[in-house]
Amino acid sequence: MKIQNEAKNSMNALALSLFSSRVDAICDDMGMVLRNTAFSPNIRDRLDYSCAIFDAQGELCAQAAHIPVHLGSMAFAMRDIVTRMQWQEGDQVILNDPFLGGTHLPDVTLIAPVFVKKELMGFVVNRAHHADIGADTPGSMPVSSRLEEEGLIIQPSHLFRRGQRQQEIWERIMSATRSPRTAEGDISAQLSANRTGMERLQAFVREQGRAAYRQGLSALNDYGQRMARAALAKIPQGEYRFEDYLDDDGQGHKDLRLKVCVRVDDTGVDVDFSGSADQVAGNVNCPLSVAAAAVYYVFRCLMPLQTPACAGVFRDIRLHAPPGSLLNATYPAAVAAGNVETSTRVVDLLMGALAQALPEQIPAASHGSMNNLAMGSARIGSAWDYYETMGGGMGAGPRGGGLSAVQTHMTNTLNTPVEVLEQQYPLRIRRYLIRRGSGGEGLRRGGDGLLREFEFLADAEISLLTERRRYRPWGLAGGESGELGVNRLNGEILPGKCHRHVRAGDILCIETPGGGGWGAAERKN
Repeated sequence: MKIQNEAKNSMNALALSLFSSRVDAICDDMGMVLRNTAFSPNIRDRLDYSCAIFDAQGELCAQAAHIPVHLGSMAFAMRDIVTRMQWQEGDQVILNDPFLGGTHLPDVTLIAPVFVKKELMGFVVNRAHHADIGADTPGSMPVSSRLEEEGLIIQPSHLFRRGQRQQEIWERIMSATRSPRTAEGDISAQLSANRTGMERLQAFVREQGRAAYRQGLSALNDYGQRMARAALAKIPQGEYRFEDYLDDDGQGHKDLRLKVCVRVDDTGVDVDFSGSADQVAGNVNCPLSVAAAAVYYVFRCLMPLQTPACAGVFRDIRLHAPPGSLLNATYPAAVAAGNVETSTRVVDLLMGALAQALPEQIPAASHGSMNNLAMGSARIGSAWDYYETMGGGMGAGPRGGGLSAVQTHMTNTLNTPVEVLEQQYPLRIRRYLIRRGSGGEGLRRGGDGLLREFEFLADAEISLLTERRRYRPWGLAGGESGELGVNRLNGEILPGKCHRHVRAGDILCIETPGGGGWGAAERKN
C-alpha cells in the first residue's frame, strides 16, 4: 500500500499495521530461504537461526519469531557494528566475535546493506548456529576456559565486497572446520537469505518511496514505544530484588551468584546486575549483549502480542552490569555457555524479581537450561559434528500448569527428529519420552522434563553444558520446585559440564529438569 502523504509524521492505524506486516513478512521470507537451502540438521531441522531488518543507523525495524537470544543481542549490538564498517552495494559482512556484536562463536552472523538509488536504507541480517566452528572438540561447544578454545574468532569482516567474494576470509573459515562442505552450504544459505531480504526490502522501499519508508519506520518505533510504556506502566513503581545461582562454571567454581535490582519509575525501567559474580574461568560468562537479550525478552513478554519488534519498544528499558562481571564479561573470557545457559537463567532472575510486583502474571521458574549436548568424531574419513539443545518443563503460573518437554524462553528451536539423527550420524535413540513426575507440585503443576537416551554406534567425543543439576527450578506462591536434571553415561552420573570420550555401545541418558509449581497444593481430606 502506497503511503499518500509523506509530509506527515504519523500514519493511520491501518497503514501502520500493513507497514509492520510487510517488513515482518520480509524476515519470514529470509527465514524460509535459509531453512530450505541449509545443509546441516542444526539449521534445517532444529531451526537454530534468526532473521531481522535494521535501519541505516542500526536500529531494529523488524524480526521474525525466531531465537530470542539471537535477536535481542543483535538489537543491542547492531549500532556499534554499523558504525565500525564502511558499507557499499554488494557487501556482506560476517562475524561471530562475542565482544564485537556476536553471542558465542558457533553463532555466525551475516549482514548485508540495502541501497535504493545509491542511498543506504538499512540492513538485512541473519544469524545461524554452526555445529562446527573449529573448536578442538566436536560440536564446538567445549568446556572451555578461554575464548580461543571455542573455535575460530571472526571479527566483523567483509565476506563479500562490492559483490566479490573475499577469498582469504572464505578459505580461513572453510579450513577451520572438519566439514567444509557443510560449512560452505550453510554459509551459502545465509548469503542467499540476505539476498532475498535485500530484494524484498528494495522492492518495498521503491513501492513506498524512500521518504515514506523512513516515515513508516519512525511511526512504527513511536507506536512500539507507546505500547511498551503502557505495559511498563502496569508494573507498580518501586525496587524489586532477586538472586539465583548458577551450578558451576565447569572449571571447579560453584554457586555463582546472579543478582538483580529492577527499579520502576515514571521514566521507565532500570535493570541493575550489580552484585553478581565476577567473570569466571569457565564459559558461563555473558557478553553484555547476551544479558540484554534476556532483559528485552522478559519485558517483551509483558507486552501485548501486537507490539511490533522494533527499537522503540526498548527505549525505556535501561540496564547496567559492571564490566568484568559474569553478565558483562570482557575479552578473553570464555562464553560458549553464557549464550545458552546464563542467558536462560537471567530470565529466571528477572522473573523472580517481577513476581514481587506482578504476582498474578509471572510464572514459576522453567527448567532453566538448554541442556546442551555436542558430540562427534575427528577421525579422518569419518569426521562428524552434531549439536542439540533439549527441552524441559515449563514453570506453572496463576492461570495454568506448565507445559512438558518444551523449549522455553531464550531458545525457540525444535528437536532433531529421530529419523534424521539416526540417518546422518552413528547414533541410535533408545528412549525419548516425557520424564513424568519431574514438574513441581502445586495448585498449578510445573511441566515435566524429558528423557533422551543415545546409544553410540561408533567411538566419539561428547561435551555437556547443562544447568539446574544442583539448584532446582523454583516454585512460586507456595508451589514446589521442579526436579533437578541428571546426566548419565552407562548409568554413572556425570557433572553438569564435562567432556568425555565414548566408545561404540556406550549409553548416554539426559534427564532434563521440570518446571516449578505455582500455588500451594490443595490438601486432600
